[in-house]
Amino acid sequence: MPITILSQSATISDLQDLGDLASSLSAIPCRTRDLPVDLEGAGGSSMGVWECTPGQSRRQVAGAEVMHILTGACSFTPEGGEPREIRAGDTLFFPANTRGIWNIQETLRKVYVIFS
Repeated sequence: MPITILSQSATISDLQDLGDLASSLSAIPCRTRDLPVDLEGAGGSSMGVWECTPGQSRRQVAGAEVMHILTGACSFTPEGGEPREIRAGDTLFFPANTRGIWNIQETLRKVYVIFS
């Protein structure tokens, strides 16, 4: 099986515009871009580079997710919890079905893996 390498993922430029984020809570909706990556031999798990402009939105990913923040700054407030400050260089793990609110202050770019 091939090894997957995303060279210079903090500056990679061929992300696809996904438009306004459906779960946006902001007056001006958050806009997103994504570069999905096929993962041969990963049992249906997915990976990619995702970017979102400033604003607030609900987390809508059901699967467990690992992410590494490449650029930007935000906070995440899990349901029933306190806000957690997150910035470039941080690596996070969200268990399956984690719900809460993203508050993105600076355009956020992350590398993610969502487990099937």
